[in-house]
Amino acid sequence: MKIYQHKVLSIEDIETIALDFTPDVFFLFISPVFNGAEEFVKKLHQKFDTAILFGCSTAGEILGNKIFDASIALTAVRFSHTKLRCTAIDLNSCEMDSFKAGKALSENLAEKNLRHIFVLSDGLFVNGAELVDGLTAPLDTSVSITGGLAGDGANFEKTFVICKDRLASKKIVALGFYGDDLTIGYSSKGGWDSFGIERMVTKSDLNILYELDGVPALDLYKTFLGEKAKELPGTGLLFPLSMRDETNKSPVVRTILGIDEKAKSLTFAGNIPQGSYVRLMKANIDRIINGAEHAADVAQANIGKQPQLAFLISCVGRRLVMKQLAEEEVEAVNDVFGNAVYSTGFYSYGEIAPFDKFTPCALHNQTMTITTFSE
Repeated sequence: MKIYQHKVLSIEDIETIALDFTPDVFFLFISPVFNGAEEFVKKLHQKFDTAILFGCSTAGEILGNKIFDASIALTAVRFSHTKLRCTAIDLNSCEMDSFKAGKALSENLAEKNLRHIFVLSDGLFVNGAELVDGLTAPLDTSVSITGGLAGDGANFEKTFVICKDRLASKKIVALGFYGDDLTIGYSSKGGWDSFGIERMVTKSDLNILYELDGVPALDLYKTFLGEKAKELPGTGLLFPLSMRDETNKSPVVRTILGIDEKAKSLTFAGNIPQGSYVRLMKANIDRIINGAEHAADVAQANIGKQPQLAFLISCVGRRLVMKQLAEEEVEAVNDVFGNAVYSTGFYSYGEIAPFDKFTPCALHNQTMTITTFSE
């Protein structure tokens, strides 16, 4: 595997990209405020017309131990033995819900020796939990799935993925990895603290929560936030919900994407099933950083060898909570992997991965999700 990384600050940087190999793929994590992003992507496609361009918008770009804004985190990779194939699905169709989209993506990539699917989705026009259910439906457990939902800073206005040589909203892209020589590690860990009483979801519809214990969800949630309720939905990133939908099942975290004052409802990145139980969560910065380190430990243990390439997808809520300390979680991950690894990634609106190799793939919020590759 050959790897090259570059922090892109302007479209003129296309001239400074110096590769001594022909890449199979460029991974591009792009700030939504990068000036000339689409022009840069088109020029990159023209310059390296045999390479796949794969990436999305972010709430912060990760490259090495650093977090950037207004940049493109570029990573070019040539695999020695692994084959790649990319596919995309448009979410604009009224017939294409998130489950169907995920199922179609997996079916499009399902071939002999498929080992892994890396998926990136528009972060606003998708139900991440339904997407994961669709992705896993046609596949056996030998195929792992990881990825994330594109970000837009803390604005929640417009996100995009890279589809061929353009930036596209309301789309999902997926990259299939094929071959027996690829070793994949993955993990997803949080570190937030639950508090308050557990409440039952008494009315919901997929990812829209209407009532908790018979009380309008938005009204109840605002009582938790106090003065911060005026800044919803942004402040919802600071107080996510921990949800369990079966007794003794590992809880997942759900973050608010939007509110409806008229319906008194909350819209989440993933489903909140009726009959499930939720608790409010708050940040513990030390535990959040330790959670990132734990995710790296688990991903490393999954493969038992030194990774060459690592993708870090962390939730925008973690960054907003940690502020200037956010780089500490990135450093904690890279300290586990050591100097030999090339790491990149982004801050997201949702993370997709199993907790570890013994659990099914799921949508997460407020986690550090890691995917590692080595050949």
